[in-house]
Amino acid sequence: MTIKKRLAVSNVLMILVPVGITMLIALCCLGVIWFTIAYGTGVGFEDSEDFIHASAGISELAANALAEGERDEQLKSLKTLTSLLDRGAMSLVVTADEKEFYRYGEAGASKEDALLISAAQALKNEGTLSTGARNLHVRSLMQGDAAYVIYIYNTQSQLSYTSLKVTVAIAGSILILAILLSVFFTDRFLTCFVWHRIEQPLKQLSDGVRQISDGNLDYRLKYSGKDEFLSVCRDFNHMANRLQESVERSSREEESRKELMASLSHDLRTPLTSIQAYVEGLLDGVAKTPTAQRRYLTTIKSHAQELEDMVSCILAYSRLDLNNAPRHAVILRLDEYLKNKLETLLTDYAERGLDISFKLAPYTVAIDENELHQLIVNIADNSLKYKTKERAALCVTLIDEGENCRLIFDDDGPGVSEEDLGKLFDVFYRADPSRSDRRKGSGLGLAIVAKTVQRMGGIISAKNIPQGGLSIIMELPKGGNADAKDTDY
Repeated sequence: MTIKKRLAVSNVLMILVPVGITMLIALCCLGVIWFTIAYGTGVGFEDSEDFIHASAGISELAANALAEGERDEQLKSLKTLTSLLDRGAMSLVVTADEKEFYRYGEAGASKEDALLISAAQALKNEGTLSTGARNLHVRSLMQGDAAYVIYIYNTQSQLSYTSLKVTVAIAGSILILAILLSVFFTDRFLTCFVWHRIEQPLKQLSDGVRQISDGNLDYRLKYSGKDEFLSVCRDFNHMANRLQESVERSSREEESRKELMASLSHDLRTPLTSIQAYVEGLLDGVAKTPTAQRRYLTTIKSHAQELEDMVSCILAYSRLDLNNAPRHAVILRLDEYLKNKLETLLTDYAERGLDISFKLAPYTVAIDENELHQLIVNIADNSLKYKTKERAALCVTLIDEGENCRLIFDDDGPGVSEEDLGKLFDVFYRADPSRSDRRKGSGLGLAIVAKTVQRMGGIISAKNIPQGGLSIIMELPKGGNADAKDTDY
């Protein structure tokens, strides 16, 4: 259940549960009050007329009881009237020949009762009398040789209302206490019901943040709840993945910079040392003949050109790496551009021992022509420099894959070891002995190619060809459906 649903349920229950409990307690209180009125202390009568009717009925029942015959039977019958007397808050006194025969309740001892008895005797013990708060019903009868007098007493309402007020006050107090307790415990339960689903993921997130801040970038949250925190935990794991990749990338880049500095120091020092040696030879007069001097100067020029090429490559790579090289992308037909460009280069590379072929599917991309030209030349030069046969071959293939195209350069060179394929596009790659000859290049050609493909928004990879050779694969995004400029391609 989501937290939103839990909050909605808790809000509804926060109303329904206390109301339900209050209604239940209220019904119980009403039941207690009704029971108290009906069977407990007795509520008495509001006026004399009610007492007259009730006492007349009870006196009639008492008279019937006295007609039973034997004393024991009479007493037994009189005791059956106790529930009726309790219900009306009445007391009963029966005398036989002016002697007390039966008594139930407190009556006859107070001055008020004595006054009522005197008045009843004046009326020959027949009728109903009242002093305002106290009532007396008297009835006399003869049963055999005995003269019986039935006295029924009742206090109209003072004592009964007091008991009722106490009962109602207690019931009201219980009801208020029940409301307060139901609200309190319902709130506590629903708080736990909602907070438990919030506290657990928050603790996991807190632990995850602590783990990441402590440098444990492998830590991931494992959360299976189907609520709002599921997406938060997924985003946290995604963030941790990105952070880990960023740290690893920074570490690799730092290592690459160290290797770059080491390689630069090595690759620049060698031609500089040669230039210095040849210059010293000229200065010391080692090359005395014009022919020797010309050979020395030619060698110096060659090493200087090598330094210039290397510095140019370093500058090009640095500008691509910093992403501040100017870029003039246009939408063009890649297949037509490649066809014209490769046809232009065919003769030159064929004379140098590299045969270029191509198979191109129609495709339109947004691309910088200068960058694409440098990319083709770098790969072709790389295949030419590291060829192992008298004549090498380079096949260029363009495949339409819908939203992307695949541009493949396959040569028949020595390839690279499987463990070093991932380093092929690193700067100054020197892992494979067949590609470690400094005189064959600066070591930046494929690194520049990789940076160029990234600037195009593409992906580059490499793999060895089973028959022998290296395959460089580029996936480039689609640029549009129409040319953005007039070309002759």
